[in-house]
Amino acid sequence: MKKSLRYIAAAVLAATSFAASAAVSITEVAPWSSGNSPVAADWFELTNTGSSAVDITGWKFDDSSASFAAGATLNGISSIAAGQSVIFLEGNSAKVELFKTNWFGANVPSSLVVGYYSGSGIGLSTTSDAVNIFNASGALQASVTFGASDSSLPYQTFDNAAGLNNTSISQLSVVDISGAFVAANSVNEIGSPGSIAAVPEPETYAMLLAGLGFIGALARKRQR
Repeated sequence: MKKSLRYIAAAVLAATSFAASAAVSITEVAPWSSGNSPVAADWFELTNTGSSAVDITGWKFDDSSASFAAGATLNGISSIAAGQSVIFLEGNSAKVELFKTNWFGANVPSSLVVGYYSGSGIGLSTTSDAVNIFNASGALQASVTFGASDSSLPYQTFDNAAGLNNTSISQLSVVDISGAFVAANSVNEIGSPGSIAAVPEPETYAMLLAGLGFIGALARKRQR
């Protein structure tokens, strides 16, 4: 019993440490947007699931080649606040306002933050691809892969509100789930740019570990 509890505690501790270090998640991807949206630009969403702001100055994005050297610098946003979701689209600053109007019309949330990136060979494929995010030192911070994107109307983004990392995602956005909605100026697009459902923070895992410790204490007491 004691050995089992030690193994469980170690596993939960490892999960807690990972959760604390993996503060930024890729929570939404729209690889079809460059060809099937008035914005004409692919985009993805990053969410800070940690409890403090993350400085993303010098961070880069790359697709399935997963190369920091060949990656595109993330522009227009230097920091992601705790709990905040931000958007990065392919192109330049001129695309930012078009994106906001396309999705929100005249009711753009004041909290919506959109950045951009550009480069050669970094367009997202609609057949299969990946989003890899590197910090300024070249260390991989978040990664997801995906298969064929939605190819019929309405076009739905890949929804990763669960904040899964280093895995393949396939869930498509559905209206009224995880904040998803139909774009204000494009009825053929469904997504939730700038908002996600709650993702467990590191404190949640810490509470789980504390609970496990309590269970272990009870087990030891019963053995006496």
